[in-house]
Amino acid sequence: MTDEAAGGTTARNEDPLTTPVAAGGEPGAPSGGPGGAERPEARLERAVRAAEQALIEFEIAVETFRVEVENFSRLHHQRLGPMYARLDELDAQIAEARAVLSGDPEDLRKAQDARAAVMPMPGVEELFHDWMDSDGLSPEAASMLTDQPVRPPKRVRPSEEVRRLYRELARKAHPDLAQDDTERARRDEFIARVNAAYGRGDEALLRELAEEWAAGPVPPEALPSESDELYARLEWLSRRKELLALVARELEDSAIGSMLRMAPDDPDRLLEEIAEQLLAEVAGREAELAKLVQ
Repeated sequence: MTDEAAGGTTARNEDPLTTPVAAGGEPGAPSGGPGGAERPEARLERAVRAAEQALIEFEIAVETFRVEVENFSRLHHQRLGPMYARLDELDAQIAEARAVLSGDPEDLRKAQDARAAVMPMPGVEELFHDWMDSDGLSPEAASMLTDQPVRPPKRVRPSEEVRRLYRELARKAHPDLAQDDTERARRDEFIARVNAAYGRGDEALLRELAEEWAAGPVPPEALPSESDELYARLEWLSRRKELLALVARELEDSAIGSMLRMAPDDPDRLLEEIAEQLLAEVAGREAELAKLVQ
């Protein structure tokens, strides 16, 4: 965007979600005069449309990252949960063995604290999902602890085609493009189904939803709005962007989000590296325990 002042032109970057827009023309637009004056609200309308599209793109980016974090968290728990549980159990056994050998009250207290830190079985079962069975660790989880081949968890990260379909649907059907409450409700319900399909990586369902939207009613074109309504719309879009920025920051600063950002292109490899480190720690703890109880 450029501003003309004192006969000169100065380049300036503006955020349509945060930059106030005064009524008036833009370079290249009719500057005034009989038959050529631009409506005072025209530039404001363009700013609202630009802000809407910017917000939609931002929401798509945040939702995409949220799904990535959620799916990576699930894989993290599935693959590494049994190892963390094993380490906690070994720490408790080591502390208890030391307390038995020394009889020191402080060692006894540490042993009690270590045992209390071990997650109770109902919580472990919830965390591991299908990695637990009635006899304890499932064969897949046990094989990870013994360094044996293991069937990898089901891939739940959306494919590139699923991402493309999701972004396309989100841009077309986003609720922020609604012009009335009825249309917003319809879009809210539709986008909820789109988000659910994207979270599962369901390409076939996303294609069905794309056909459904294409066959649905076409939203009416927006009628010219008054300046006060347009300014109120810009303020709402700005507040919405601020809220989304907080959500994005929380996702990025979370433990799983930070891990995912370390290897965005190959998170599976990051899990493998962490698993190797945990296996080494398990082996070290088992050797330490064996020395204490021999």
